[in-house]
This record gives sequence, structure tokens and C-alpha cells, in this order.
Amino acid sequence: MKKSSSILINKSSITAIAIGGFDGMHLAHQELFKQLGDNGGIVSIESDYANLTPKTFRQEYSSYPIYYYVLENIKHLSGEDFIRLIKEEFPKLEKIVVGFDFCFGKNRKNCTEELKKLFNGEVVVVQEFTLDGTPVHSRFIREFLNDGLIKKANMFLGKEYKVFGKQIKGQGLGSKKFVPTINLKVDEFLLPKEGVYITKTIINEEEYNSITFLGHRQTTDGSYAVETHILDKDIKNRFSMVQIKFIERIRDNKKFDSFEDLKNQIITDISSAKSFFDK
Repeated sequence: MKKSSSILINKSSITAIAIGGFDGMHLAHQELFKQLGDNGGIVSIESDYANLTPKTFRQEYSSYPIYYYVLENIKHLSGEDFIRLIKEEFPKLEKIVVGFDFCFGKNRKNCTEELKKLFNGEVVVVQEFTLDGTPVHSRFIREFLNDGLIKKANMFLGKEYKVFGKQIKGQGLGSKKFVPTINLKVDEFLLPKEGVYITKTIINEEEYNSITFLGHRQTTDGSYAVETHILDKDIKNRFSMVQIKFIERIRDNKKFDSFEDLKNQIITDISSAKSFFDK
């Protein structure tokens, strides 16, 4: 994964910027980036709501450098002051690209028409982007994830939804009574609805077919867990960071009457995942 600092370019060379929240870096966001041309950059306004693609993970989804501005630090600025700040920080700026619903300045008082008046360069307003008649917005993608509609979320994202997690110690039951799993603690990212998913697990930039459970362990200790099982490969090393890409949902989380029932269901789930990848 590329870190934002790895390709950060001096602002004095940027001639076009796209401004927005860009949580998710989804298909509609990519439409804005297509307008940037050479020497472009992305101005990401950071709020507390970014949980699809938190700040340090966004650079992976664009070749343009991303410059972060914390909303709390700029929300008091008037529209004029905000544009003045942007022009000072990007002295060669010729073009600003925004979405149709972009607003700025204190209390979001200014929108696209005011932007055209306040900025003395080119302003490109990208119209609403839809899929199958539904607007592509981060809030809809969050709803899809909360409802377990992972395939629909991925369609709107234009990629497989991915989270990053740190490996932690599990119950120890997996390798003894069921199947070995990598247990993760996931911060910052919105996790999909509880259940079992067909996934890809990435370790040290190597991608493996996998199956992932996330939810409360209703049959054992009741605690919340994110556990991924690598198919057809036994990985015993510990890792500082693991990535999981969600592909398809297999079933809901449920309570089983016995460990044996749970084990049989896990075997069925693994078989379903293997059949999916064999196709």
C-alpha cells in the first residue's frame, strides 16, 4: 500500500485540484479525478465521518497526491477566506474540480455558483454519477455495508471493499477444534454486517483466497471477533498488519447448539468459498 507521503508533491507545482471529502474513493470520486489532467492534486477535507477509506489509506486509490485539510481547522473560514487559502497554498492553481453538491465556507454558505465567482480560474462541476439509476454516494455505500450487501457496495466503490487490521491473539479454539484463523483488531474502518464472507486476505503483499467471520461469537464466548481463514494454506507466522477484501456474503451470524454443529457449518462455509474460487 502506498502511503500518502510517499508521492507527496510540492504544492507549488499543482495546477488543478479536486476538492471533497473522498471517503471511499468510489466511482463518483474517480469521475472528479478524471478532470485533473497533468499536475493535478486532491484536496481531501477530513471530517470524523471517514470510515470507508480512512485518511492514511486513500493514496492507494489514486495516482494523484492527496493533501489533507482537517474540517475543524477550516470550517470557520468564510468562502472568500477559504479560496484565498487555497490560492496561497497552490500558487499555480488554474482549475478547481468539485461535485455538483459541493459547498464550502462557514456554515456551508457557499456552493458551486459562488465558487465560480470567487475563483478566477476554471471551475469544473461534475454532475451526479449514478449506477442503475441510484446516485453513488458514500452514505449509500455505508448503508449497503451495514445491510451486508457487499456486492452492491463493491459495485458502487468500483473495487472490493477492503479493511486493514492488526493481528491479535484469539481464543485458541480454531486450530484445536475447528480450523486455524488469523484474528484481527480493526480500527477506523466500517465493518460490514455480522456474518461469514468470501474474502481475499493480503499478508506481506501476498493475496490468498480466504473466508472471514465477523461478529459476536454466539456459540463460544460472545465477544466480537474478526477472524479470517486462509484456504488451502497453513500460515502460522504472526503479522503486524493484515488486509481483507470482501467479495461475497455467505450467511448471517448465528448461534449453534453445539461445537459439532458449528464445526459442520464451518466445513460447509469453507466448501462454498472453495467452490466460488474454483469457478
